[in-house]
Amino acid sequence: MSRYLAPLIVLAIMIPVFILGLNRDPSEVPSPLLNKQAPQFELPRLKDPGATVGSADYEGLLALVNVWATWCGGCRQEHEYLLKLASESGVPIYGLNWRDRRAPALVWLQQLGDPYVASAYDEDGRVGIDWGVYGAPETFLIDQNGIILHKHISPMTEKVWQEDFLPKILAAQGGKE
Repeated sequence: MSRYLAPLIVLAIMIPVFILGLNRDPSEVPSPLLNKQAPQFELPRLKDPGATVGSADYEGLLALVNVWATWCGGCRQEHEYLLKLASESGVPIYGLNWRDRRAPALVWLQQLGDPYVASAYDEDGRVGIDWGVYGAPETFLIDQNGIILHKHISPMTEKVWQEDFLPKILAAQGGKE
């Protein structure tokens, strides 16, 4: 009888955990880096491997860091909106081309447009690991002091921008959240 009781106890514990999981937003994965200093990095530029781009480039600025790749369907989905943000929001966007190949990434930006002030080329994904990247796309909001204010997993949309990013941007600029 006890050999049947143990699996039933485990199942009884697991069912509430699964039910709680069903009510969670999959784009809201907790990050241990929120409200902490963003990881420092310096990588070759995607467009100019002889030059670098990194955290020093947006030091003192309120900026977005967007993790993207050509193999990422969600990245293609959000790309047009990123172009709009780049031209209208006043918030610079820095790209982190993650675990990708340089040639297709360059073609992507040439064909679809380039919303980034600069894109770092993280071929082996090590910088992404430092940032706690689970997959692409992911977008981080970094304040003027280099603190990560927000992390969004999944494509950027108007709704996400208005509801999640804009209040934090306004608060960081001295407005109210």
